[in-house]
Amino acid sequence: MACHRIEELIELLTPAWEKEQDLSLLQFLVKLGKEAGFEGELSSLSDEILIYHLKMRDSAKTEAIPGIKKDYEDDFKTALLKARGIIN
Repeated sequence: MACHRIEELIELLTPAWEKEQDLSLLQFLVKLGKEAGFEGELSSLSDEILIYHLKMRDSAKTEAIPGIKKDYEDDFKTALLKARGIIN
């Protein structure tokens, strides 16, 4: 599991960091943390924050988060019926 997260983070981080090559890795991580709204110590910045921020960085503010998108329904009535198991 951890190996998968490392690979995913590197895959997402590489193209984003290449766009800002003038920054060191730590400077870039601090920038990503600030963009994501993280205010704690850099040592407590989780890989999940980085992964989700990098996935959503260039998307519209109204777009659904990738992990939640699979369960997303535009219509509340449909979502309610699915949650109750009435429809698939």
